[in-house]
Amino acid sequence: MDQLSNQECPICHKKTATLTEDRSEIPHFGSVYLFSIQCSACKYSMADVETEEENPPQRHTITVDSEADMKIRVVKSSNATVKIPQMRMSVEAVGNASGYISNIEGLLNRFKEIIEEQRDNADDPATRKAAKNLLKKLWKVTLGEQPLKIIIEDPTGNSAIVSDKTIVEKLKK
Repeated sequence: MDQLSNQECPICHKKTATLTEDRSEIPHFGSVYLFSIQCSACKYSMADVETEEENPPQRHTITVDSEADMKIRVVKSSNATVKIPQMRMSVEAVGNASGYISNIEGLLNRFKEIIEEQRDNADDPATRKAAKNLLKKLWKVTLGEQPLKIIIEDPTGNSAIVSDKTIVEKLKK
């Protein structure tokens, strides 16, 4: 792992940022590079993932339907959009989107945090109720009691859902 400390932060411009680069091997996917920047002054943080090989734009689709599926490896670049059609949810690759390596459970936890924030900050009772229902649905998915389709679209080809169950298609630009 390579690390550079005392670098200029792109947000606060203080020399308090740490840049990190690490290489990792992901079974059935290949070599990836993990890049991150973290500032100790303003707490700015950003991460990205890039594959060693150049890949065409791709869409990865999986239907998770068991508790074991929660362990399936997920690689998401900062350019990727994650969609959960049944819940009418997506996280677009805009602004300071981060890349990460996780698993299905970790990906769903990111959506869960967004829903919990909506539930906790909504003034409208209907919005709070809808958020509670989505959280119940996510809970059932993590227990393997309810199937859920997850789609990752990446114009750079740097993302993947690493499973034999995944359908990989060419993404139209």
